[in-house]
Amino acid sequence: MSLWLHLPAHGRGRGLAPGLRRLLRQVPARWDVPELPEVGGPLIPTGWVAEAQKECADLLGAERCWFGVNGASGLLQASLLAMAGPGSRVLLPRNLHRSLLHGCLLGDLEPVLFDLPFDSATGLWLPPSVAHLERVIAAAQAHGPLAGLVLVHPSYQGLAGDLQALVALGHRAGLKVLVDQAHGQGEALAAGADLVVVSCQKSSGGLAQSALVLLQGERVDPGAIERALLWLQSSSPSALLLASAAASVRHSTSARGQDQRRRAFAIAGRLRRRCHQKQLPLVANQDPLRLVLHTAAMGINGLDADGWLMERGVIGELPEPGTLTFCLGMQPPAWLEWRLPRHLLALRRALGGTPLPPFSAPPLPLVASPAMPLQLAWRSPAIGVPLADAVGRIAAEPLCPYPPGIPLLVPGERIDGDRAAWLANQQALWPGQIADTVKVVAT
Repeated sequence: MSLWLHLPAHGRGRGLAPGLRRLLRQVPARWDVPELPEVGGPLIPTGWVAEAQKECADLLGAERCWFGVNGASGLLQASLLAMAGPGSRVLLPRNLHRSLLHGCLLGDLEPVLFDLPFDSATGLWLPPSVAHLERVIAAAQAHGPLAGLVLVHPSYQGLAGDLQALVALGHRAGLKVLVDQAHGQGEALAAGADLVVVSCQKSSGGLAQSALVLLQGERVDPGAIERALLWLQSSSPSALLLASAAASVRHSTSARGQDQRRRAFAIAGRLRRRCHQKQLPLVANQDPLRLVLHTAAMGINGLDADGWLMERGVIGELPEPGTLTFCLGMQPPAWLEWRLPRHLLALRRALGGTPLPPFSAPPLPLVASPAMPLQLAWRSPAIGVPLADAVGRIAAEPLCPYPPGIPLLVPGERIDGDRAAWLANQQALWPGQIADTVKVVAT
């Protein structure tokens, strides 16, 4: 029997929200209906969808809620366009999802990228401290005004910082704050965020592509959100995905949903304890349902570990050179605490060895904007050149070695010698994921 420890969080149907499960039992496609008067849509003030959006806003403590059918990616873009006007500068973390770069491209925004603390043992970016973000904001504002700040909380690996303090710092600096909470449940509202984007498939029992954006306060105009959604979302949204968003919120905030989460946390806790008993190294994080195996401490590249485990029916979520992240989901099987450690022990026996050397942090400035405007770099004629020949050239496209889409290189960035050497090192760490050539602007 395979172990499916990947997204969506419903675990191939085990943890689907009950309302969604009932809907899927109906005659196939009976739920595939247009924006009829009784149904409506995310931007229509009447009908079932409008009522469900208001209900979900109330349940999550938001003033407004809009459902999306293009995943968290589409709603991050809409939020960014609503938060900042053309020509504005926006402060984005280096662990941003590439959809935010697309949003900058669409909205004629200047991305100001800020570096993050780096853990050399795991090769992971860490959440910023308040002191770190203070330095970032001061350095960025020294070169001009900023319209907004984006924070990722928690990270893909379940790492989280002091979000309330970080949001408060952004507000004191006069910035609107958008939190990419694709891997959370909207908790960023309690921390004071102006806009929060939630993916219903990543930490609750919804379907892929169902998501929601939450708004509170007066810093962002609701009308700007709706205009952006009009531009970016389908005019024929899937009724099933809209129902998925509503069902996932209702279930996650219900007594039954809370019981389900407590049971999942209990299984996850027992699994962690058993891993510790077997001296399997784990990365400490803040999400009980993200188990991050520290493969580097076992002497194994996380991509190699992932391939070995997949051959034996254990399918994780996110392999990286130093770690392998498993998403336990909303309804992990009770026997997980026994089966997974057995597989991980076998992995260590088969591939383990001397711990890998420390990972080198990317040679990045604290804050930086692309040397060439993002829009120009992305639209310019491009050529592929060997990495060694790319020194001094302008990157023409993002370099994202793995599907989460966190770019190691952003269009418009100039590739200096230190960056080229670091990227060459990354090639060895990401076998088969980083090409021998990189796309650069042709002129």
